[in-house]
Amino acid sequence: MRRRSVSLLGLAGLLALPLTVMPQAQAADGVVSTGRTVTASSVETSAFGAGLAVDGNTATRWASLEGVDPQWIRIDLGANHTISRVKLNWEDAYGKTYRIQTSADGSNWTDVYSTTAGDGATDDLTVSGSGRYVRMYGTGRGTAYGYSLWEFEVYGAPSGGGGGGGTAVPFGSHLKPYAAGMLKPSGSQATNDQKVVDYYNRWKSAFVRQNCGNGWYQIISPDADHPYVAEAQGYGMVVTATMAGADPDAKKIFDGLVKWKIDHPSSVNPNLLAAEQDTACRSVNGGDGATDGDMDVAYGLLLADKQWGSTGTYNYKDLALKHIAAIKKDELNPTTKLLKLGDWSSSGDQYYWISRTSDWMVDHFRAFRTASGDTTWDAVRTAHQTQISRLQSTYASGTGLLPDFVVDTNTTPKPAPGQVLEDPNDGAYWWNACRTPWRIADDAVTSGDATSLAAARKLNSWIKTKTGGDPNKIAIGYKLNGTQISSGSEAAFFAPFAVAAMTDSGSQAWLDALWNKMLTTPIDTSSYFSASIQLQVMITASGNHWVP
Repeated sequence: MRRRSVSLLGLAGLLALPLTVMPQAQAADGVVSTGRTVTASSVETSAFGAGLAVDGNTATRWASLEGVDPQWIRIDLGANHTISRVKLNWEDAYGKTYRIQTSADGSNWTDVYSTTAGDGATDDLTVSGSGRYVRMYGTGRGTAYGYSLWEFEVYGAPSGGGGGGGTAVPFGSHLKPYAAGMLKPSGSQATNDQKVVDYYNRWKSAFVRQNCGNGWYQIISPDADHPYVAEAQGYGMVVTATMAGADPDAKKIFDGLVKWKIDHPSSVNPNLLAAEQDTACRSVNGGDGATDGDMDVAYGLLLADKQWGSTGTYNYKDLALKHIAAIKKDELNPTTKLLKLGDWSSSGDQYYWISRTSDWMVDHFRAFRTASGDTTWDAVRTAHQTQISRLQSTYASGTGLLPDFVVDTNTTPKPAPGQVLEDPNDGAYWWNACRTPWRIADDAVTSGDATSLAAARKLNSWIKTKTGGDPNKIAIGYKLNGTQISSGSEAAFFAPFAVAAMTDSGSQAWLDALWNKMLTTPIDTSSYFSASIQLQVMITASGNHWVP
């Protein structure tokens, strides 16, 4: 889109109505907004994120959606401040009618400046106020476009109170936009975000525990072989790091899960998590690691590092890098670059050339590559995406379904011929592979990767046609040719298809139907598995999943 060049008009023509003014800004006050956490009502594209308005760079900018009022951008100063000056460096798309507001809690706002005659360029405003949060609230655009700021500077000084710390990507901030063209459920963003928070609170009540003392938090797994399994702890770490900003206890819970991880090391590689614990919180069955849990633990630690930094009780980044290196060493097949089942499988055993498709978390591979700088993770990502495409075209050309387990990964990978680890349906779309539409599409919506998009869209097209657009007809399990295995309805099977639906511009009604089914399905307190999957699907569907 073309824009006119910025004109330096100054403030001479600004007809402002300051609600409270001071003779001049206090000389001692400096900029307190640079690099702070910022949220906005919208962004035009991912290239114009809200954080660009406080990065100290006048060549980058935040821009809202075009043609929509009102719009706002909010800075979290991290603690209460006295505010003496606000400076708005507008791009061409400026606010004609807007207010500067402060708040102690981010909910209740006080106007410290108001104008109906803004004319763009730079507005250097002397104000008097206090609060942890400062926002520009625009109700009238000066152009047909939106609102756009090269820089939003707040000057002041800490005044105590108001809490501290904050999070880099608060839940509901939508600071990490998805790839272009991805759908979201209909309805207001705020309403959809709140539905996720409501479900999270029910999930938290049902499954988050503090058993056995020692400062531990755990996610209980009443439907697993043992009360605590690594998969559940991994889910818990990813979820709590993502829900920071909505749950004031998120960091406390996360740190309790970190302590659990540290205190329950795998017997094979102590930088990994032992897969199973009994009612006394003791590791059992050899105490070795499981790849699915370890993948999410590492990813959760990376999220935590981005959310809270790594200078507190735990160095999340260091723990994450050690976990990622341990996955590479003991849970990745060095020949095929496909994930093994766990650190317990080694060359020569019957499981060495078997992989579980639900572990193939492509967005996690991207995060591991970014954090570690290790190009091996590029090869790992490519290897898994290649097999997803090949399995779909060779063994499920009409459905796109993946099997629970893939065998013969050293020669010609194929679906398990029968029970190879857990169940006679190990070669079908069953209780492991039911997660693959979510895992594949998580990468598709965040990266826009063509391979992930194609795989997700194939799954979406088949299930939408299979059910006639009725999510109540999604069965529990399918053969790879689409033949139903079991009747009934289970969140672990219907929810993941919602993320796949997001990738298809013609599936809005289908996505809405899946979203509404999730909203009307009571949380199953006996199944951490289904409830945790649905919660993470809802996080993605609402636009709140992000890749560290």
